[in-house]
Amino acid sequence: QVQLVESGGGLVQTGGSLRLSCAVSGRTFSSYAMGWFRQAPGKERDFVAGISRSGGSIDYADSVKGRFTISRDNAKNTVILQMNSLKPEDTAIYYCAAGASGYYSSAYVTSDRYGYWGQGTQVTVSS
Repeated sequence: QVQLVESGGGLVQTGGSLRLSCAVSGRTFSSYAMGWFRQAPGKERDFVAGISRSGGSIDYADSVKGRFTISRDNAKNTVILQMNSLKPEDTAIYYCAAGASGYYSSAYVTSDRYGYWGQGTQVTVSS
């Protein structure tokens, strides 16, 4: 059974940084694309960043470009989201997602390309 476990969330002041990690077990991690999404209270779940299985294709939401960096370590079955220059509007629950079967070659930006999800980790940015 596939499991995704996020860690690294917390409370940080505006301008601060956090590093989210997602550990994946139960499948061949290197075979699939990975992504991060977030959901703020009362809002839909939105794409944040995505990375192909090789790491050669990466995409970001416009709102986080230049501040967030996604990376993956296929040897450790882990995907990282480094978040810098955080803003109050980044406050949300952040979810890690693994690509559905057959989706591996791109950095997918829509949730329907992902078949597995973690439980989420809370990120709160105070003003």
